[in-house]
Amino acid sequence: MATPLYLNVDQCVDHILSEFNNEVKIGMPLGLGKPVPLINALYRRARENPEISLTIFTALSLEKPAWSNDLERRFLEPFVARVWGGVPDLEFMMDIRKGELPANVRVHELFFKAGAYRNTPSMQQNHINSNYTHTVRDCETNGNAVFAQIVAKAKDHRERCYSASCNADTATETIREFAAAQARGVKKLRIAMVNPQLPFMYGEAELRPDDYDIIIDTAEGDYPLFSTPRLPVSDPDYMIGLHVSSLIRDGGTLQIGIGALGDAIAYALDMRHNRNETYLELLRDSGIAAGHGALISQVGGTGSFEKGLYGSTEMLVDGFLQLYKKGVIKRKVYHNTWVQRLINAGVVQDKIPADMLDRLVAEEDFHPWLLKREFESLQACGVFRDDLGYEKDHIVDGDKRYSPNLADAANRKKLAACLGGKLRNGVCLTGGFFIGPRDFYETLREMSEKERQQFEMTGVEVANQLYGDEGLRALQRRDGRFCNTGMKATLLGHIVSDGLDDGSIVSGVGGQYNFVAMAHALADGRLVMMVKSTRHEGGRTLSNIVYNYPHVTIPRHLRDIVVTEYGIADIRGKCDKDIIKAMLNIADSRFQAELLAEAKRHGKIEADYEIPDRYLNNTPQHIAGVLQGFKAQGHCPPFPFGSEFSRVEMVLAHALKVLKAKSAKGNEAEMGKAMKGLPDAPPENALPFLERMELSNPANSAETQMQKTVLLAMRLAGVM
Repeated sequence: MATPLYLNVDQCVDHILSEFNNEVKIGMPLGLGKPVPLINALYRRARENPEISLTIFTALSLEKPAWSNDLERRFLEPFVARVWGGVPDLEFMMDIRKGELPANVRVHELFFKAGAYRNTPSMQQNHINSNYTHTVRDCETNGNAVFAQIVAKAKDHRERCYSASCNADTATETIREFAAAQARGVKKLRIAMVNPQLPFMYGEAELRPDDYDIIIDTAEGDYPLFSTPRLPVSDPDYMIGLHVSSLIRDGGTLQIGIGALGDAIAYALDMRHNRNETYLELLRDSGIAAGHGALISQVGGTGSFEKGLYGSTEMLVDGFLQLYKKGVIKRKVYHNTWVQRLINAGVVQDKIPADMLDRLVAEEDFHPWLLKREFESLQACGVFRDDLGYEKDHIVDGDKRYSPNLADAANRKKLAACLGGKLRNGVCLTGGFFIGPRDFYETLREMSEKERQQFEMTGVEVANQLYGDEGLRALQRRDGRFCNTGMKATLLGHIVSDGLDDGSIVSGVGGQYNFVAMAHALADGRLVMMVKSTRHEGGRTLSNIVYNYPHVTIPRHLRDIVVTEYGIADIRGKCDKDIIKAMLNIADSRFQAELLAEAKRHGKIEADYEIPDRYLNNTPQHIAGVLQGFKAQGHCPPFPFGSEFSRVEMVLAHALKVLKAKSAKGNEAEMGKAMKGLPDAPPENALPFLERMELSNPANSAETQMQKTVLLAMRLAGVM
């Protein structure tokens, strides 16, 4: 194995340009794992020298919030400084936003932050539509020759002293494929930049120095991690989360994503486990228990999590850590098929039974002569004591040597002395990458090594699919509930998640298809697709449940369960007319008649069909009424797991959001009435908000107008 070069950023850039003769194609992980100082230095060289050709392959490039007017600046600037102070910007992203990306630089993003590039033609044109598990392959197809990422470094000396940490997702596969290409004589570079603020994560994420060709271990890599503040959880979010929580089976497997919906699911699962009486009351009052009781009994449950859940997810999100703290994420899995099978059968729990070897031999596909790798696999799970060895086809216990032939009952009896006491090295979550709020990183960093080892990070070829070790992964991911988000759903069961009918990419397919495929491949798996029933656009409320749509992310032959804030549609295996009926039942009532008429017009449902009365009250007002009493008792808060916003900022953010929505066409009368009702002088209860916006004492007419605008926003939001 070659020893890596230890360079600083400028030396590394020199080396890259020299190796590839000024024609550089470089890939970086999605999200957090980009080595920003290195890519900025390389980009600056290309910007200054048109003879350099630079192609960047990446996804989910993170940006700090920006403002478009002085009022937005007054709200955002202090918040951005507080939350992202010291976090470096991606300079190529800043130039893209200004329309100043030079002609010799091309950026291919395989996944966008939702809606970030709707109106950016160069990014739309250069988007590479790729399934998450195919991204390494597809970047290779386009000539990717350099891979660079930030890594964590172990504090002690060990062989595997680096960790891909936040981005094992594509790193492990890329490093492996690049090494194979280098062995064939193909020029490739693997670059690691050490960031001391990254938590050291375990599993496949653990890497050796010689897994990289260049390591940058200088102060240049010591910068704060980009954080994603928690978003407020709305009433529709909470209702979707509540419905989903009832579909999760105790002892099963959970996949959830980032954002308000993920937090809503985590909150509901916490309530189900730790405040079960309140949870059951909410299910009853909301009509979920009565409307979906049979389905809940069949695929989910409403009791507390005695066995706990295992997280199998492409993204380790804050919600999983919250559920771990709350005692919900606690079911451990083990990386040995025979051991996991016995665990699932209830034969083995925490302790290794005295007849463990008899149990193993009784397994149909167990080979009774233990090879070294099989012995070590069982030993890693705690079946054999840690102080044993395997030499020359014998199990070694000090000066004692045992045959590895478990077919011999007498030998098994002798080996009973070699059994371990308890299972060990189990993991309660397997993930591919992570990003989260600042306290999310702090939680991981502050965990002991033993505790953090329960959260293994792997490549997406492991986390996102069954291929490669289908038997073991199916056992580990029993009762899998794979929860994903869509933008739209059709009455016939199609899901639209990544793009629009004009070809515009909103985000990207990411790993959604992987989890859809897994849900159908696992005998006890289910896909739970979450779609908010409506959206607000151009001052209008529009239905996200549509009859048909020209773009589809997940085709209807892969349909399963769809959840909106109004209910659950179990449409797996159903005929078209029954799918339509189920989808109508979870649509907003303002649009049900129109949708039903469209279905009738195309002959897809009986001409005399009417939606049952119990589904005709699907309105925001009904949901607000259901949650009102529970909110009054302190349940379902806007930020269930805390917020980076101060209380004053929370109110301001809500008020300004309401103002923006009301400023759209059709609300002129309401706006005018609210403006006329404003007091001449700001009321005392508004002063903390005006002080936060530096508008308590306007210095000129422009600031006076902005003060009025803030007061108007507060009046419209009902907080003044």
